This record gives sequence, C-alpha cells and structure tokens, in this order.
Amino acid sequence: MDSSQRIGFRRPEGLAVAACALLFAWLAACSGTTSQARRPEGRRQAVSVRTTTPKRIAIQRQVDVSGTLVSPDQAKVSSEVAGVVREVLVELGQEVQPGQVVVRLEPQELVLALKRAESLLRQTEAQLGIDGVKVKEPPPDEEIASVRLAVANREDARAQLERSQRLSAQGLVTQADLEASRTRLKVNEASCQSALENVHSLKASLQDRRAAYELAQKKLNDATIRAPVGGQVSERLVQPGEFIRENTPVLTVVQMNPLKFRTAVQERNANSIVAGLSVVFRVEADQSDVFQGKVAYISPAIDQATRTFVVEALVDNDRRRLRPGFFAKGVILTARDVNALAVPEEAISTLAGVSTVYVIEAGKVRPQVVTLGARQDKLVEVAEGLKGDEVLAASNLSQLAAGVAVETTQRSGTPEAAQ
Repeated sequence: MDSSQRIGFRRPEGLAVAACALLFAWLAACSGTTSQARRPEGRRQAVSVRTTTPKRIAIQRQVDVSGTLVSPDQAKVSSEVAGVVREVLVELGQEVQPGQVVVRLEPQELVLALKRAESLLRQTEAQLGIDGVKVKEPPPDEEIASVRLAVANREDARAQLERSQRLSAQGLVTQADLEASRTRLKVNEASCQSALENVHSLKASLQDRRAAYELAQKKLNDATIRAPVGGQVSERLVQPGEFIRENTPVLTVVQMNPLKFRTAVQERNANSIVAGLSVVFRVEADQSDVFQGKVAYISPAIDQATRTFVVEALVDNDRRRLRPGFFAKGVILTARDVNALAVPEEAISTLAGVSTVYVIEAGKVRPQVVTLGARQDKLVEVAEGLKGDEVLAASNLSQLAAGVAVETTQRSGTPEAAQ
C-alpha cells in the first residue's frame, strides 16, 4: 500500500469520474425543466366549469337608516301659581289622560283672594246700578242715579234763575238774590259734570275689577294642576308639603303613541324619499321583532356639515313595546324594480373591491368587470357590465383567466326570481 492510500486520499482518477456524474445529472434536470416550460399552450387541459345565465328579478329598493325614537309631544307640566303641594296624584310611569288632575295645591289663600276681588267688583256694580246677575252691562250715563240727581239739581237751579230774572225785571227781587241764583246754577252744572266724570271712572274701574275677579278665579282653578297632554309620567318633581313658586315644574309627561322614528338620510336619496313610504326597523332592546312606520315629515333643507336631511316616521305604539330614546336601525322601502338583472353569488369573483364575472364565448372565458347592486336571497343585482344574454362560469373561478379554455358541465341551478 502506497503513501496516498495510507493517509486516506482518493486517486485523481476517482475524482474525475465523480465530477462527470454530477455534471450529467444537472444537465438532465435542466433539460427536463426546459422541455416542460416549452410545452405548447394547446396541450393545457381545459377547466371544467358549471354555467349559469343572468336572470330578471323584482327587487324592492330601500335606503338604510338608523336613528332614535322620540315622543312627538313632551310636556313639562308647571304650576302657574305659588302654594303648598297638598297632593301628588300620579306616580312615575303612570299613564295619564289629557285634562287629568295630577297635582293639587292648598287653595285657602287663593279662595280669600277671590272673595276680596268679588267684593270690590260688587261694590262697583252697585254704584253703577248693575244687578250683577240679570244685568251685566252698565246703563247709559243719564240713567245712573248719581247723574240723574245732579241733572235734576241743575235743572232746578236753572228754573230758579229764570224766575229770579223775571221778578228782578218787575223790581220784586234784589240784585243780590239774582246773583245768588246765578251762582247756584253754576254750582249745580259743575256738580252734574263731576257726576258724569265719576260715572266714567266707575265704568273704567268696573272693567279692571272684573279682570281682577277673573284672574283670582283662574288662580284658584290653577291650584288644581292638570295634564295638558296624554302620555306617561317620565318625571315626578315635587312632593306633598313642599312649597313651590309660580312656574315651578311639577312633572313631565311624554306622549307614547304614536312615536316618531327620527333619522338622517343621505343627500343622494333626496328624490326617492316621499311622505307615506314604509319604514321597517328593529331596536336594540327587542331584536326578535320588526316594527313598522310611515314617513310623515321630511326636512326641506340639507345639513351642509353632514350632507343629510332629517326624516321623521310615525310609529304605532299601542302595545307600549317602544320607548322614547330607543336606538333603531332599519330601512325605508322606496321603489320596487320588477326588471332588475341579477346573477348568482357563485358566478361573481371579487378581488380588491373589483367584482368580475367570466363570460364564456367559443369555449374560452372573457373576464367582465361588473357593478353590483342590491342582494336578494342568493342573487346579486348587476347594475352595469352585462346585457343579460351571456353565459357565465359558476364554478372554479379561481382557475380562470382571460383566454383560458373551459369545458362546461351541467348548468348551475339558479334560484327563481322573487316575486
């Protein structure tokens, strides 16, 4: 054994043989890959797909909305007079009717004020000769007793002056007596004028005292506080024994039926929202049920900040399942389109927000970008991109591209159009 064998080195001939073997193996692998890459396109196997066709269906157009339920009439009931609360006749959440008594104040002070106003009124009526029961309006000035007396005294003084003048002409009355008669007439004329002015003052005072009497009567009636609207008590703000001043709120009443569903609709839907349209919605507190209403009020102005306009729908709440303040989410049902073009969901491929269908023409596919609309069951409306007479691939869409050959199998079962 030589020295090369002793230290473990191979002979040069062995190294050359190994290198040649590795080279031939690499060339063979490259040759196989190249042959596969250069295989003619026509040898690719056709993709097997099911087919479908667009359908004409009826679609209910709708506008998605969300908003809040509010009471159409909410009243904060206040006391119009000051006084001590004697009774509070309702509790929180209790249903009240319009005109129902809800709070009573202690009326004693108001009763005394009414009696005083009535006494002053009757005094003025007596001075004017008014009955107060049968006769309500004052008589003419000349029929009032004080005026009649003043007129009679004036006429008597005038007659005496005329008699004194005749006697003076005959020398039977002194000049002093004649001047006294003239003075007496002037005094009685002034008294007559004063009586008339006093009557005019009494007539003006009569209106004032009648108004004071009616005001005192109203205040006494206001000690009994009534609900101005029907609804439920949402706040009870006073307790018996509490002294309250004028215009103090005592409770709040909210109307419960109907309620308003108030929402904001996008500007682009302005021409499609009209009064009378149906609104269908759910509330967070009762997701198991669907509630309905009718569009009643539409704002004519657009909010420039949000580009929306306010819409209010009236909602029946006979069963009291809804409450003001509930958040609601639903749709406004607008027009019904009976000739919309739609395709099955399985025939649509969506990538990066772009929706595509594959039209089969002469055994090959042609990608067609489409604009989608409303969805109904398993059908999707195609707003733009199709005419309606195309044959579309409905399976293996991930294997399709422009020009790929396809082999069609049975036609995909398309759901029937909703009527």
